[in-house]
Amino acid sequence: MQSPELSKANRLLASMPRKDRERMVDGCTRVNLAFEQILAEAGEPLGHVHFPTNSFISLITPMGPSSIEVALVGNEGMFGLPIAFGVGVSEFRALVQGEGAALRMTAAHFRSELRRSAPLQRVVGRYAYVRMAQLGQTAGCNRFHVVEARLARWLLMTGDRAHSATFYITHEFLAFMLGVRRVGITKAASALQAAHLIRYSRGHLAILDRPGLEKASCKCYRADIDIYGKMFG
Repeated sequence: MQSPELSKANRLLASMPRKDRERMVDGCTRVNLAFEQILAEAGEPLGHVHFPTNSFISLITPMGPSSIEVALVGNEGMFGLPIAFGVGVSEFRALVQGEGAALRMTAAHFRSELRRSAPLQRVVGRYAYVRMAQLGQTAGCNRFHVVEARLARWLLMTGDRAHSATFYITHEFLAFMLGVRRVGITKAASALQAAHLIRYSRGHLAILDRPGLEKASCKCYRADIDIYGKMFG
């Protein structure tokens, strides 16, 4: 029996009725995810689903010689969604961006719980809708919004999932995540720092003015939050 606190550490699981939630958590193993650990490659078989508790995962789409991040999964969601729809392979490369704990369940056990639990079916269906909406939002954001606004959005999303205003990130990694050249990230980060919204030094980033950073971000950040709120309250 896992602790009651652990059963509520993932918001997706916490939205389920207590009996179903606790049975789900009891069927999971608590694991620690390491920074830059690869949980799956695109097209690779999925043996588990992961419910982050205080870790978070980047979902990355390979684009020839380059790649771009299309989603972040923290304690608001799960990784391994294709399993719920009878697909046994990952649609993305899954890279741990924030180390920490997660609840892991085998694919077979997860499918068994889906057959058994109507509340889990509802939760997974709603989360699938949220994911699709957010992927569409990100596609438009990457195409039409300037790097500075996209960077502000990404920093806010990361801070939410890190549950902290400070975290470690390099310009090289940011450029990789946003699919832009390093010089573009340097220019955008310098502008945010000059406006006293962030402080950045040797990979250590601190959000100094969150309301100001939200104003500097595109509307996609708030749209992501709103769609999740509509589905899960």
